[in-house]
Amino acid sequence: MTKQHLPDHLLTGYRTFVEKRLPGDRDRLRTLADEGQHPPTMVIACCDSRAVPETIFNSAPGEIFVVRNVANLVPPYEPDGEYHSTSAALEFAVQALKVEHILILGHSGCGGIHAALSPGADPLSPGDFIGKWMSLLDPVAASFNSNDHMTSRERHAALERTAIRHSIGNLRTFPMIRDLEDAGKITLHGAWVDIGTGDLWGMDPESGDFDRLAIGPGESA
Repeated sequence: MTKQHLPDHLLTGYRTFVEKRLPGDRDRLRTLADEGQHPPTMVIACCDSRAVPETIFNSAPGEIFVVRNVANLVPPYEPDGEYHSTSAALEFAVQALKVEHILILGHSGCGGIHAALSPGADPLSPGDFIGKWMSLLDPVAASFNSNDHMTSRERHAALERTAIRHSIGNLRTFPMIRDLEDAGKITLHGAWVDIGTGDLWGMDPESGDFDRLAIGPGESA
């Protein structure tokens, strides 16, 4: 008997992929393997298993370049700093893949945002890594924690969206991105998804406000 080495639920999922999806994707995958990837869009999303960019945007292999981290954050441009993973992915997407769009995708109920607002709270205590990573939001989170007129739920929801704007601001600290945006060769976007309803909210590039995207039968973007 062949050893499987993987959990049963993953093997079941892979079997379904092979039987139902792979036949339709086989030609696309061969082309991608031979010619490389050329996705027009990079999505920076959260690690949360409930907010999956490929599912939300119904994307096929090769259509979006996805980077996921805790709370979908972008650090500022710091070539000598400690936050290199997301920055390295940005460099590859912009300089090698020549993406035309970068989307920061946030979501409701984000545990990372909870950690930013309640450092030390279980289960997301500062620990060795989460606290350090979420300190990227310290200046923003402090302004919410000092607002006694907002409830805890209101602070959480507001910071989820404010963090998206904050990350877009950090994107513009990267010279390569700033220069391309000024030249009209790359566009920065923000969006937030309600994981309970599937509603997607897009950020107005001028005002920074988030508007629900009313896309359904008979509707258009």
